[in-house]
Amino acid sequence: MNILLEFFVVTFRVLWAFVLAAAKWLVRPKEKSVAGQVCLITGAGSGLGRLFALEFARRRALLVLWDINTQSNEETAGMVRHIYREMAEEEAATAGPRVAGDGEKDALPHCNLQVYTYTCDVGKRENVYSIAERVRKEVGEVSVLVNNAGVVSGHHLLECPDELIERTMMVNCHAHFWTTKAFLPKMLEMNHGHIVTVASSLGLFSTAGVEDYCASKFGAVGFHESLSHELKAAEKDGIKTTLVCPYLVDTGMFRGCRIRKEIEPFLPPLKPEYCVKQAMRAILTDQPMICTPRLMYMVTFMKSILPFEAVVCMYRFLGADKCMYPFIAQRKQATNNNEAKNGI
Repeated sequence: MNILLEFFVVTFRVLWAFVLAAAKWLVRPKEKSVAGQVCLITGAGSGLGRLFALEFARRRALLVLWDINTQSNEETAGMVRHIYREMAEEEAATAGPRVAGDGEKDALPHCNLQVYTYTCDVGKRENVYSIAERVRKEVGEVSVLVNNAGVVSGHHLLECPDELIERTMMVNCHAHFWTTKAFLPKMLEMNHGHIVTVASSLGLFSTAGVEDYCASKFGAVGFHESLSHELKAAEKDGIKTTLVCPYLVDTGMFRGCRIRKEIEPFLPPLKPEYCVKQAMRAILTDQPMICTPRLMYMVTFMKSILPFEAVVCMYRFLGADKCMYPFIAQRKQATNNNEAKNGI
């Protein structure tokens, strides 16, 4: 094709993409069904991971929960089973009396929904691959992969042990490589699946005091974007990707983090339930990226076009330049208290 003609075609497609994006703002797209599909969530034992599990359970997905903490992971599984039972009871009340057998699984919906739990340290490659093989044998192929597990060290760079820096990078970034390599091949074969990367607004712009966390989230965002382009280049349009970049979420992970007190009422920490509901809407409508709140899109854009010194001025005005310092101080105090209790 003549390059000039191709240029006009590309221009038209770019403008058409803007039109479609605007239309989705005005008319809410229909959510797809994940009923009966295998959905694997990492870091499912608490926080956003637990809430994702509950939301997918309400949509009748068959859940596989990974977490390093066995007890909290089982607690999430118990909540999921409770949702399954409630749905089963509603179905039974609607469909009339039904003969039940023995065992817990008979209380689940007729589509045989179950929840499987695995204790897995996603920061360890061998552990991820071995547990992934068990999942394929015991559950089946994964259709929806939610890479959610995350950690934060809570130390200034020069005070942070190298082991914690490596741990942050392994869990927040490298684990995405291992889980995706484990489950993507079958998705490619079937040309069907969905990979969700739960990153952070700190993967789009950074702040002081959390160099390791920002680097890991920037890495996760870069990995996700490159993977999305690779799937497009391979013309695997049946495999969808969604990047989730929330602002500070009130899960306790960054307890103590504060911006300027006059600004805080206008930009408070997000409620975890709100954050997950927005993310679920994006996932189920195949939205490529979701920033919560929408103001994060503007912040990212301004960071890209403004001079660095202008960005620094804005950070200082908002109190975002040292917003992590109270959080780090609390972490340090808690560490000192634990060491004192243990007689160290």
